[in-house]
Amino acid sequence: MLQLPDDFQPALLPGGDADAPNWWFVFAGGNLLVRPTASGVELPVASIWPFAKLPTTRRLYLGALRGRPCHAAEVETTAPPPPGMQFQGLRALWTRLDEGLLGVASQAAQLIEWDRTHQFCGQCGAPTQRRADERARHCAACGLTAYPRLSPVIMVRVVRDGQILLARAPRFAPGVYSVLAGFVEAGETLEQAIHREIAEEVNIQVRNLRYFASQSWPFPHSLMIAFTAEYAGGEVRVDGRELLDAGWFAPDALPGLPSPMSMAWRLIQDFVAGRMDRA
Repeated sequence: MLQLPDDFQPALLPGGDADAPNWWFVFAGGNLLVRPTASGVELPVASIWPFAKLPTTRRLYLGALRGRPCHAAEVETTAPPPPGMQFQGLRALWTRLDEGLLGVASQAAQLIEWDRTHQFCGQCGAPTQRRADERARHCAACGLTAYPRLSPVIMVRVVRDGQILLARAPRFAPGVYSVLAGFVEAGETLEQAIHREIAEEVNIQVRNLRYFASQSWPFPHSLMIAFTAEYAGGEVRVDGRELLDAGWFAPDALPGLPSPMSMAWRLIQDFVAGRMDRA
């Protein structure tokens, strides 16, 4: 699953040996710079910025993974990759880039996006500066401090009589269905968001909410908070706008499913495993 590895140590400033090899997470338009290999892809490794002909628009120190320093950098969207390298989307790198590196890359992508979109104060419009003591940008003119943004999203697996509720949104790849999900609105609890989203999207009610797990999702800065629930009433009906279709599926008759890197896939696979254990 896409997440920061346990052996990653975040930090604001590098320490230790200045000549030690560093991992470089280099982004152009949200795509990560990698070198294809026979078994997958690898990241650039160098003690200093290794691409003299590739100027950066911003750089951030992330911390250390397995004792090796990690840096994020952004270059112009139109910048050509160095010879033998490619810019690729994070989704395309699933299973091809080391899982721990992919987790750090997801954080790097979010921090780059936050730093780029908070160059100016949202309150007074003055330029902001990075703080030296915390991950934040500060406005000297009015005192406003901006921290990296997170957008909480609830995700819910609803089950009825041994079947799982799956739905299809317009943005999904052809044939793919997933569990229900939606952004938490201002003033809501997670539980309130679940009940509202399910009622709005499929016209049913649920009960027995149980926390399942969470996942950082860097597209662009979401925190997925997953729950399980039981059907409580109502007839499934979609609006044809946010959802095109929804229905109840048995574990041995599932439609196309979302990427294995997603929390939705984990929720569905856990349902399948649980039903098979009871068979």
